[in-house]
Amino acid sequence: MRFRALLLRAGSPFAQLWFRIRKPTTFGVKALVRQADGRFLVVRHSYADTRRWALPGGGYKPPRETPAQAAAREIHEELGLAVPPEAFTVVDTTVTTLEGKHDTLTILTAVATAHPLRLSPEIAEARWINTLDELGDAPISRWLTRAVD
Repeated sequence: MRFRALLLRAGSPFAQLWFRIRKPTTFGVKALVRQADGRFLVVRHSYADTRRWALPGGGYKPPRETPAQAAAREIHEELGLAVPPEAFTVVDTTVTTLEGKHDTLTILTAVATAHPLRLSPEIAEARWINTLDELGDAPISRWLTRAVD
């Protein structure tokens, strides 16, 4: 498992370079998962900027999945949480070129019951928090800030 995280981290700069050269059109989701008590889930990925707190999520292919289905799949793959697609609602959809690609990003939110997290190699750390202030002076993803606001 640790080996896969090292491979992801080593390959990340090459993926970023490929995006900047190829400029592909991609689709992604970010999921703001909350608990009934108001706490929400934040993660640090094991690749790219490992200090930055962000939302879990990933890519998807629109003909095969809806954003809600992709969010449910990503939450399950990355964190071991079973949240049904119908539990997700769209918060925002935006088009970005931040990583050099033309990415349509959908931010969704859902309420999940408390279960132990099972982190995939993509996730270095995950926490349930009440406010972004709990992360101190660590860098925070713009998508996480946007979703919480």
